[in-house]
Amino acid sequence: METAFPLIFLIPISFVCEFIDSSLGMGYGTTLTPLLLLCGFEPLTIVPAVLFSEFVSGFTAACFHHSIENVQFNAKSQDTKVATVLTVFSVIGTILAVYVAVSIPKKLLTLWIGVIVVAMGIIIIATYRRTPRFRWRKIVALGTIASFNKGLSGGGYGPLVMGGQMLSGINVKNAVGITSLTESFTCLTGVIVYYIMKPDINWSLAPWLMSGAVISVPFAAHLLKRLSPDLAKRITAALILILGISLLYKALVH
Repeated sequence: METAFPLIFLIPISFVCEFIDSSLGMGYGTTLTPLLLLCGFEPLTIVPAVLFSEFVSGFTAACFHHSIENVQFNAKSQDTKVATVLTVFSVIGTILAVYVAVSIPKKLLTLWIGVIVVAMGIIIIATYRRTPRFRWRKIVALGTIASFNKGLSGGGYGPLVMGGQMLSGINVKNAVGITSLTESFTCLTGVIVYYIMKPDINWSLAPWLMSGAVISVPFAAHLLKRLSPDLAKRITAALILILGISLLYKALVH
């Protein structure tokens, strides 16, 4: 690291980012990574630490959401089945991403993700009072595409998985818990690959980021439980739209 930024300040920063993520199912890595870059940290120091902290906080969030019944991860519940399918096809999507990562221009990829996310936000806002019919094929496609995007760009997983689940007829509170669980396993895969490929990586940011993120989880889970389904859906749709527009801006301007 080539910065004198006090590491203890990473705790409140990661707290805020994870609070948003655990409340609405997205925004941790998308928000935290640029902030850490602005603080002067190197990308290869940031990304593995963010993945590690998101693995721990995501799994913790899924447990809290289950414990207060925002989501049901019982052996035979639909939430468990959806999470399992998303996780399996997320692994497939990540493997596919490795083979094409070198051939896809980053700007084009960011533009593509931005268009998809913006479209989801608009559709959710326009149809938020309707309940779409659940289809397993939507979930399979969703897990593959979202993880493929994350494997290529390092982002775009949360907004795509949240938006896709909501457009597949899954309640927003259940979708948040499912996203937390599936993304935690996706991040664990990333951590393992980084550890194998780059054993000399500096992991010094990880405990600080993890501490702030995990502390925020119970507060975020209880906030989600108190939100009305309609309000939670509208807030989530608005955040998806904002993140999508930000991605489009990044792709078109930079």
